[in-house]
Amino acid sequence: MSDEQAVRNALARVVKQPARLEAVVARDGLVQATLSVPREQARALEPMRAAAETALAALPGVLSATVVLTAHAEAPPAPTKKPPTGQGAMLLPEVSKIIAVASGKGGVGKSTTAVNLAVALVAQGLRVGLLDADIYGPSLPQMLGTQEKPHVTGSRIHPIERWGLKAMSIGFLVDQETPMIWRGPMVMGALEQMMGQVEWGALDILVVDMPPGTGDAQLTMSQRVPLAGAVIVSTPQDVALIDARRGVRMFEKVNVPVLGLIENMSFYCCPNCGHRADIFGHGGAEAEAARLGAEFLGALPIRLEIRELADAGTPIAASRPESEVAGMYRAIAARIWQKLGEQPAAPPPSITMA
Repeated sequence: MSDEQAVRNALARVVKQPARLEAVVARDGLVQATLSVPREQARALEPMRAAAETALAALPGVLSATVVLTAHAEAPPAPTKKPPTGQGAMLLPEVSKIIAVASGKGGVGKSTTAVNLAVALVAQGLRVGLLDADIYGPSLPQMLGTQEKPHVTGSRIHPIERWGLKAMSIGFLVDQETPMIWRGPMVMGALEQMMGQVEWGALDILVVDMPPGTGDAQLTMSQRVPLAGAVIVSTPQDVALIDARRGVRMFEKVNVPVLGLIENMSFYCCPNCGHRADIFGHGGAEAEAARLGAEFLGALPIRLEIRELADAGTPIAASRPESEVAGMYRAIAARIWQKLGEQPAAPPPSITMA
């Protein structure tokens, strides 16, 4: 693998004024570089950016390279889906629908929900991709049960195929225990790489497991791909709902429609006696959806099997499709697909909540 100095030397041969090198990260075959340029010249400097990317990709040991342009001054937020000046066309043109599964805070089971919804969409006969957009805490390799490294052809990365999905995560590209100590531009560059340099092919829908919060990753996704909608995952208690509210408002500000809210960990039923306990309260997300004018997509219970199967890399929607919980995921997935303006590939199952 080429070291950082080799990367800088390669860049020095193609990067000219007025561009200047801001940051370089070279680790485990993945190279990221950020070039600062005057905003008014960004479009004209796009060929130089592409040439820099090609030069880095040719270095020994480099599996994939990304060069990102950033402006000297911060740009005002764009009111439309057009990408910022100098960043080229919107990414993922072969993907029919792209949805973000998001939350205002961590710990609400968003990734587990995203994985199971993606598998449930596969069960409808759809071509489905799953992108783990959490650069700092990728969980997709664990939840899909594989640490396989992606195959690389030239500068193109082939996604991992598992449970009928095409999947990509930064966790497939770096060692499991490697911390991603990156600033915002590096995060944005990695996300663009996993969208623009991955051979996703033609997909009916791409499910994006967003990191918690309302930061760089969310902004990058809203600017660089035509998001068809967002699904907000929350637990019932007030402290989670406050953050979910921020997530809803953030997507509204970047003109991404909110498809609805899901209440995860909504209730617990004892497997021995059947007693029900609302550990985190119950119905908070449904009430919040009504207050915000969004649809309530459904409530998912706390079940030991959901957690165990996710940890084992065998999501319940795939490994136990006959279970009640798998049926709940399928019903929510069918409604999401329907809301995207499509008809379900198969009739959604009738689900009776416990």
